[in-house]
Amino acid sequence: MTIQKRIKMLMDTKGWSEYRLAKEANLPQSTISHLFKRNNAPTFPTVEAVCGALGITMSQFFADEGDAVVLTPEQRECLLLFGTLSDEQRQIVKETMRHFNGEQEARDDSDSF
Repeated sequence: MTIQKRIKMLMDTKGWSEYRLAKEANLPQSTISHLFKRNNAPTFPTVEAVCGALGITMSQFFADEGDAVVLTPEQRECLLLFGTLSDEQRQIVKETMRHFNGEQEARDDSDSF
């Protein structure tokens, strides 16, 4: 998978537009747009900024399925806490996260106008 396809896949997972990614990564929208429209290869600092915006590490970004990945301290804390919850509590947390993600998608749609 190319870097551009990986970025696009992660954007789709979050429901983000190019505009939203540029905003969250603190990059010019033209930088993100050129990645896809002109198929420009991103620079290391661009990939680093994109990963930061997406809340993942560089190793997570470049990991193939099945590869071990390094979690950020925040991700590690969340997983450790999640592991202490009952099945019912885990379900509530997952539903809450899905709800927040849905709210964020609605905000993203209004940002693109």
